[in-house]
Amino acid sequence: MNLSKLTPAEGSVKNAKKRIGRGQGSGKGGTSTKGHKGAQSRSGYSAKRGFEGGQMPLQRRLPKFGFKNVNRVEFRGINLDVIQSLIEANKVSTIDITFLVSKGLAHKNDKVKILGRGELKSKVEVKVHAFSATAKSAIEAQGGSAVTVEA
Repeated sequence: MNLSKLTPAEGSVKNAKKRIGRGQGSGKGGTSTKGHKGAQSRSGYSAKRGFEGGQMPLQRRLPKFGFKNVNRVEFRGINLDVIQSLIEANKVSTIDITFLVSKGLAHKNDKVKILGRGELKSKVEVKVHAFSATAKSAIEAQGGSAVTVEA
């Protein structure tokens, strides 16, 4: 046995790697399968992401659409049924942003808006950034107060 007789185990190699640039006799010498001239034949070539060979790239062929309002204010919506379950579970009469953050319903930098889904059965004081009209009327109908805070 010597080094020239070593071969991989049967079935361990899927397909023999073509050895490029190892002389004309290999059939893969000369231009080393890169063709003649042009950027792709030269060393250091790498196509930029999305480059389609000079054809107008997909991201430029598709139309741009829509509008992104940079002044939009995103609110974290919390419904009245969630407020009612908080009141029942924690026996509280005042709900503010720090309380909602401690319960994991909002993050500390969120703006919170109370929405009108569900039914409120208890008197409660709610201090958040915004209220829907139905939520505000439902809170006040139970004798509670809806206080808007500034951020």
